[in-house]
Amino acid sequence: MPASQYWADRYLQRRISGAAAIDQIKSGQRVFIGSGCGEPQHLVQALTEKANVFSGLEIVRLLGRETASLTAIADRTKDTSLNIRSIYLGSATIEAIGQQRRFITPMNMSDVSGLFLSRKMPLNVALVQVSPPDDFGWMSLGISVDVTMAASRSADLLIAQVNPKMPRVMGSSFIHVNYVDYFVEYEEELLSVPPSRAVSEAANQIGSHITHLIENGSTLQIGLDAASQATVRGLENKSDLGIHSQFLTDDIMQLYAKGNITNMKKGLNEGKMVASMAVGSQDLYEFLNDNPAVDFRPSDYVNDPFVIAQHHRMVSLNVAYMMDLTGQVAAEASAITRFAGVSGIPDFVRGARRSPGGKSILMLCSTRTGPDGEPLSSVVPTLGDTAVVVPRGDVHYVVSEYGAVNLFGKSLQERVVAMISIAHPDYRERLFEAAKEQGLIGLERSLGEAVKAVYPVRLEETIEIDGEDVVIRPAKPVDERRIQEHYYSLSKEDVVSRFFGQKTIFARKDVEIRSQIDYVNSLTLVAVVGEFGFGKVIGVAESMRLKDENFSEVAFSISPEYQGKGLGRLFLQKLAGAARESGVAGLIAYTFPTNTGMIALFKTLPYQVKKQLEDGELVLSCRFDELA
Repeated sequence: MPASQYWADRYLQRRISGAAAIDQIKSGQRVFIGSGCGEPQHLVQALTEKANVFSGLEIVRLLGRETASLTAIADRTKDTSLNIRSIYLGSATIEAIGQQRRFITPMNMSDVSGLFLSRKMPLNVALVQVSPPDDFGWMSLGISVDVTMAASRSADLLIAQVNPKMPRVMGSSFIHVNYVDYFVEYEEELLSVPPSRAVSEAANQIGSHITHLIENGSTLQIGLDAASQATVRGLENKSDLGIHSQFLTDDIMQLYAKGNITNMKKGLNEGKMVASMAVGSQDLYEFLNDNPAVDFRPSDYVNDPFVIAQHHRMVSLNVAYMMDLTGQVAAEASAITRFAGVSGIPDFVRGARRSPGGKSILMLCSTRTGPDGEPLSSVVPTLGDTAVVVPRGDVHYVVSEYGAVNLFGKSLQERVVAMISIAHPDYRERLFEAAKEQGLIGLERSLGEAVKAVYPVRLEETIEIDGEDVVIRPAKPVDERRIQEHYYSLSKEDVVSRFFGQKTIFARKDVEIRSQIDYVNSLTLVAVVGEFGFGKVIGVAESMRLKDENFSEVAFSISPEYQGKGLGRLFLQKLAGAARESGVAGLIAYTFPTNTGMIALFKTLPYQVKKQLEDGELVLSCRFDELA
C-alpha cells in the first residue's frame, strides 16, 4: 500500500465479488476458513462452486458446521481438488465425523495460534468474516476471534467478508483495513445455535450435583452441551461469578442479565467476561455488540493454562463422552453443533486445578447411545482405541447423575470404586467384574448393597461449627477409608460406647457395610470437614432396617473435638426423616444405661420415647405415629 493512501480509499479500491476473491487463490495453496459461527458462509459457498478448478488445495479449519460441504468434494475427488485439515481433539465415533477421520489434526487449542504465527504451518490465504470498518478503519472479527486472529495476521493473503450482521465485539478482536487484501461485502445471517430448552433429567441431576461444588466468587469456563446448560441454569442462587471461557453462550448471557455474573472477583481481567468465541442465538450476538463487559481474546491467551491458573477459584466445566475405570477421558463433538469437539478441555483442566481454590469438573451422563440406538454405559473397563483427550493423571472431579467423586490423588483401586459408584446401576456389576479381571481391585471385594443404589443428594446439608464448614451427607463407597480412619481416631471410651466392647481392629468388612449401602434399608450419614474428596470424617451415623420388625436401628460416633456441638441431634433428625420416607415405623437404639447423652438425644425427637432394659443394655425406641 502506498504510504500516502488513506485507509478508506484502499477499502473502496479493494472491494470485489466473492467469485473474484476466490479467483485470487491458486492451486496447491493452504487456505484457512474462519471458525465456528463466524464462518464466512458466502466465501465458503463461492469456494465450493469453484473447487473443481483447483488441485492440491488444503483447507485448514476448526471442525464446525459446514454451510457448503467441502468434505464431500474431497471425498468425490479423492482429495485431488482439495484436502481438509480439521483442527480437532476428541473422539470420532459420531458417524458424520468418523467418516472424515483422516482429516483430523489433534491439537490443544492453546497451541494452534502458535502453529500459524510461527509459520510451522504457513497459511497462504485466510478467509474471514468481519464487521464493517469504524471511523478509524478497524473491523472486528466479532464472534470468532479464537485462532482466526492468528490466521489473519500470518496469512500471505487476507480476504474478509464484510457483514453488517457481525457484531463489533470488544477486546483483541480488531484488524485494520490496511492489513486486509480484499473485501467482499455481503450481508447474511450469522450461523446460530439457539439454546435448547429441553434438557434431559440426567443433565438436570448432574447440574444439581455440580451447583454444590461451585462457590460464590468462582470464575467459570463452560463447555457446549446440555449438561453445561443445566449447570448454568442451576447457578441462579450464586453471586459474583466470573467468566473466562472458550465460548460464550445464551445461558451465560442470561446469568449476566440476572446479576449472577459480575466478574468482580476473578483476580484477572476483573469486570470483563473473557472468551474467544460465541456460539448461540442472534440475541446473544446482539448482546455482544459494543458491550464493554465483554473482552474477546485469541485462543493462545484464553486457553493458556498459565493464564487460566491466575484466576481466583477457577472452575472448568466440560463434558466427557466416555471414561474408563481408571479415569481416562474421551471427549466428543456434539452431533448437533460439533463445536464441542474443538478441544480446549486439557488446557482448562490443567489450568483450573492450579488456580487458587480451583476445580476441574468433568460431567458424564451415565449412559450413551450405541450405533444401533441401544443404551450403553459411559463408564467402560477400558477406552480401547478411542482417543484419550484427558489423561487419568489430570482428572479431578467427575460428576454423573448418580453423584460426584474426586479422583485426584486416588489409587487405581480407589478410582475403580469411585467410577463404579457414579455409573448407571444396570452396569455396575459387570464393571466390577471387569475391574477384577484387570487386577484393578481385590478379588475378595464386592459391591454389597451399593450395586443398585441411587445417591440421595437431598440429604446433603452444610452447617457451620466454630467457623468451619461441616458437610452432612450420605456415605459413598469411596468413603470407606475415611470412615475407617474415623473409627481408629476415637477414644477407648467412645469405641466401647459405640461397639459395646474394646475393639482395636476395624477391618475392611467392618467398614464396607457402612459405605456400601442402598440408602433405603441401610443408610449411613457422615460429617466431613475439608476439601471435597480429601475431607476428614468427624462423625458417622448409621441406620439399618431390622428384618423381623419395621424399625430401623440407629447408632452414632462423633470425634471428641466435635462432640457437644449439635451434630448428634442433626444426625438423628435426618435419620428419622429418611426412615419415615422409606416407610419405616420408628427408630430403635441400643446403648448403656449410663449413656445419658444418647438418652437426651433421643428425647429431642418429637415422638414418645420408650426405655427398656434387656440383658444390661438400655433399649431406646420411638414410633413415628406416636407424638410426644
